[in-house]
Amino acid sequence: MSDVEMSKAGEFGRPRSVRRGRGRRAGWWARRMRACRAAAEAGMSTAEYAVGTVAACGFAAVLYKIVTSGPVRTALTGVITKALHVSF
Repeated sequence: MSDVEMSKAGEFGRPRSVRRGRGRRAGWWARRMRACRAAAEAGMSTAEYAVGTVAACGFAAVLYKIVTSGPVRTALTGVITKALHVSF
């Protein structure tokens, strides 16, 4: 097949006009499948948000413990003090 024939051909190498006889039934089936897939995944969003929220809270707790520890607090205080006393 040439490039022109390939661009006019649909699936299975047949022109789209040949496949249109089953369009109404295929359209209904495609809409039905999309509706079923959407319904099946509707509840997953809430669970994913819950898992993400719990993970973020756990990460925040670990980060808070690290930042409030003695050596890190001393280092951060030193950096901030040095930055505030920089002469322009």
